[in-house]
Amino acid sequence: MSARLRDTFLRGAFPRYFLASLAALLVDMLVLSVCLRIFDIDLRWAAAVAFLAGAVVAYILSIRWVFTERAYGAMPLVELSSFLGIGLAGLGITQLILWIGVSELQFVPELVKVAAAGATFIFNFLARKSLLFVSRSRIVASGEDLA
Repeated sequence: MSARLRDTFLRGAFPRYFLASLAALLVDMLVLSVCLRIFDIDLRWAAAVAFLAGAVVAYILSIRWVFTERAYGAMPLVELSSFLGIGLAGLGITQLILWIGVSELQFVPELVKVAAAGATFIFNFLARKSLLFVSRSRIVASGEDLA
């Protein structure tokens, strides 16, 4: 493992992202459970609402605590929509895993959600770290115009 890769995963943003993701997952699971158990909302809608609630928590923690560099920090709507777009890709992964685990395998939704969270965690971190939370000069150097 290279020193840069080791630093990314063992220090810096990765441990903070892990803790932020745990907080977001707790909100996500709480909202999922409340939607299913108290409001009797269909699983697909409950998962979507829960995922969005968790995404808001993840975004706030990401910009305030996890990442020090923000390529689109001066353009908060672009940053937020990109953050949510990556989250929607993660939601697709989550929905697929929930469908297989609950509908096809008859597992408890909350347990399947934990498995889905593991699958989306690495995807979300790598996509957000490489696309959103990098230095502006690194993106400009690669040829992308941010203005």
